[in-house]
Amino acid sequence: MKIVIAQLKHETNTFSPVPTGLARFTRIGDEPPCGDAAVREYKNTGSAIAAMIDLAEQAGAEYRVPVAGNAPPSGPVQNEAYEWMVSRICEAVREGCDAVLLDLHGAMVTATYEDGEGELLKRLRQIAPTIPIGVALDMHTNLSNTMVTHADVLAGYQTYPHVDVYETGIRAAKPIIDWLKQKHLLRQQPANVSPLHVAYKAWGQVPMLPHVMRQSSLDSPNREIQARCKAIEAEGALAASVFVGFPHADIPIAGMSAMVIDPSDQARADRWRDELLHMCWQAREAFVYHIEALDESIARAKKLAETDVEGKPVVLLDHYDNCASGGTMDTMAVLDAMIRADLQNAAAFAICDPKAVQTLMKVGVGGEASLMLGGKHALSSLKRPGEPLKVSGRVKTLTDGQYRFRGPMARGERANMGAAAVLQVGGIEIAVISRHVEPFDINTLITLGIDPYSKKFLMLKSRVHWRAGLGELAGAVVECAGVGVCTSDYDSLSFHKVRRPIYPLDPVTSFQQGQVIQGG
Repeated sequence: MKIVIAQLKHETNTFSPVPTGLARFTRIGDEPPCGDAAVREYKNTGSAIAAMIDLAEQAGAEYRVPVAGNAPPSGPVQNEAYEWMVSRICEAVREGCDAVLLDLHGAMVTATYEDGEGELLKRLRQIAPTIPIGVALDMHTNLSNTMVTHADVLAGYQTYPHVDVYETGIRAAKPIIDWLKQKHLLRQQPANVSPLHVAYKAWGQVPMLPHVMRQSSLDSPNREIQARCKAIEAEGALAASVFVGFPHADIPIAGMSAMVIDPSDQARADRWRDELLHMCWQAREAFVYHIEALDESIARAKKLAETDVEGKPVVLLDHYDNCASGGTMDTMAVLDAMIRADLQNAAAFAICDPKAVQTLMKVGVGGEASLMLGGKHALSSLKRPGEPLKVSGRVKTLTDGQYRFRGPMARGERANMGAAAVLQVGGIEIAVISRHVEPFDINTLITLGIDPYSKKFLMLKSRVHWRAGLGELAGAVVECAGVGVCTSDYDSLSFHKVRRPIYPLDPVTSFQQGQVIQGG
């Protein structure tokens, strides 16, 4: 057995001004790891590609990893970066294999293609029309007919925060590995034995753009929806996935969808698919986020800190500027509100401002610095300029920003926030970093010398993932509507390409069961 295993992951925020070149797809160096370097980078981690490697080795298969690229969310992927990675995957398949296993995201938009994953799968199918292809996908996949048509097995994460990434790799790869084993046995059987079929697929979409802040699988309604997906698998499906979709992609296929892979029964797959879509549609109002004014949020946080929160910090979520949804991670509205409110014993992660980091490096630990922080990116999609904030304080920490995630999310994977500093401004320790990293892991703070357990307030530029590694430390949570391209205010964004009507942008009242939007 020869298997090609590859990773190509990017969640594209089409409203984001952050460029996505090739170097963004690696956490060290200028190019994503290839071959043995890719195996070394991801083996024994909690990634889907690690699960695929493990299954291949357990099956005694020969495998190769032409590339493993994983970029934090940002603007559309540059053509040169996309073609650099895709060409390596296609060439590996062209050289011959029995199957392909892919660790993809499902919401990649490039400068040319609105459906980056669909384009990759289409090219692979042109090279190898009959080989089985298994794909692991993020829960935020904007699923397309092209993806479904050209892959045999697709499985999505069933948790958000995404703590089942390795398990999803197993769900996507195991049916393909099992098929290869059966094919090997079939060669030893009489010629009249029926040919193998990998699986039956059923998928559809509902006209919904769920707000990300209401998509967590730890809460209703997605908790019950994802639980039903797991139950359907227990009842016999190879994979059952509800993709909440990534709403900050202005493309026709953006939105919520369901996918069921059945080993033997198309009608059963269709019934399960329709059941999941019905659950999604019935819960549509619960997927809508309701916004609170920023000053009200800060005032509420101060009151919460005065009550009994078991000595734990009040977590302030600057969720409009989450780099893991394509945010610039340098908008200053929430931090400015914290400073104006004179919050004490507080920490903030993080402002991504490489130039500011270099300034603080020159000042050195213990030195005093005054600088214009953040606001380096104009937010043209919001019609706002970059708005830096003047701050003055003392440098507390300097570091190279290298560490590994403790988990449970991205367990063991390399992390790199680049050169980083902690600047004490009044009562707030502000983390200033050079590369985008979402704070979903305790090591992200520990690496900087920030002790979150001792804080009264902890500001995080995150939406939901922070709950994976930091959720237990929160005494209370306040969601802050700041500024950024991850805004939960859809009215501030101009959607031109997304399919319409779609809820909650439009007052949709019904949808067609099993509806499939052709495209991508």
